[in-house]
Amino acid sequence: MALAVSSSLMLSNLQAFAAAAASRVYEPTLLAYGSTADYSSPGRDVPCSHASSSFPKLSLLRKTVPLRLGCACGSPELSSVHDTGPHSFTGMKYPLEDVLEAQQFDRQLMSGIFQVAEQMEEVERNSAGGNLLRGYLMATLFYEPSTRTRLSFESAMKRLGGEVLTTENAREFSSAAKGETLEDTIRTVEGYSDIIVLRHFESGAARRAAAAARIPVINAGDGPGQHPTQALLDVYTIQREIGRLDNIKVGLVGDLANGRTVRSLAYLLAKYDGVKIYFVAPDVVKMKDDIKDYLTSRGVDWEESSDLMEVASKCDVVYQTRIQRERFGDKIDLYNKARGKYIVDKNVLSVLQKHAVILHPLPRLDEITLDVDVDPRAAYFRQAQNGLFIRMALLKLLLCGW
Repeated sequence: MALAVSSSLMLSNLQAFAAAAASRVYEPTLLAYGSTADYSSPGRDVPCSHASSSFPKLSLLRKTVPLRLGCACGSPELSSVHDTGPHSFTGMKYPLEDVLEAQQFDRQLMSGIFQVAEQMEEVERNSAGGNLLRGYLMATLFYEPSTRTRLSFESAMKRLGGEVLTTENAREFSSAAKGETLEDTIRTVEGYSDIIVLRHFESGAARRAAAAARIPVINAGDGPGQHPTQALLDVYTIQREIGRLDNIKVGLVGDLANGRTVRSLAYLLAKYDGVKIYFVAPDVVKMKDDIKDYLTSRGVDWEESSDLMEVASKCDVVYQTRIQRERFGDKIDLYNKARGKYIVDKNVLSVLQKHAVILHPLPRLDEITLDVDVDPRAAYFRQAQNGLFIRMALLKLLLCGW
């Protein structure tokens, strides 16, 4: 269900965003290993006119992106998409230097990103923005396997006219196999590209990369830490499927201890009013206390349950996840104990409300049976498609601004 967003509403929202952006203060970021980071800096100063065509000295804290010949940033190329909207604010600052964790985003910023993502849907259909990022290069460094995240980022860049440098298995087929540090890899790769998309097996790796880089870094998943772009596309999908983000009930099911997607999603859901979250997980992979404590501190109602059928009957969204074999090491007995305990099948569909949806970050194993796919409430492949539009929006915003 696509939401109709009027031009006047988009204009009003973005004017409010512009007024708030310069003084924005972000919450301290809570990392999986317990340290904090301060996002009080107002963020990236990269209008489409690009104040500098060269990188700043390493001692400077702020990052920049050089203007590339042929770049369509600020051009009227997208005027056929909407008459008003974020592209009408060419030159506005985008308040983030990097996309690292879900705590960087508030409701207003997410609303702006979602409006740009709606434009990207039309760009993808009509090829109206094919030159928007012409001349820019995106490097994808993936130290863990990926299908949807890597391909959707690469597709997003190419659909906007940019180019891609990629390594699919950087852990094995890069100088990391020779012992090169992540920081040295980042400092090298930034010399070849304008933005880096990083997936890593260690929690906190994206923050280390961003600290070393002079160009934007996007966290495409860091071990059991976070996956902020997945969470953004999840919230975008919920908005489009359910029609609202306030006053919803969401069941998070499966591997909640190791699932970076559910961690990031919980942070974003906490931004909305009247949300209740149910945690349904085997004992060995229950949601960690840092997320529960965060939700409590934000006044978000949450509850743990062992009854998937009961939770499914109450929820607007059932968010299923796989039990992650790769996080168990040699503890195969614990993995086998957890796998298969909670399965979304036709029995679950029978109690699910008519308006509700089933989401899954994918890949799936057997935690959603194949016969569920034909039910219109199975939204996980539409969810995956939305990842393209969200990532197109983020690339546009980080490289060109609003």
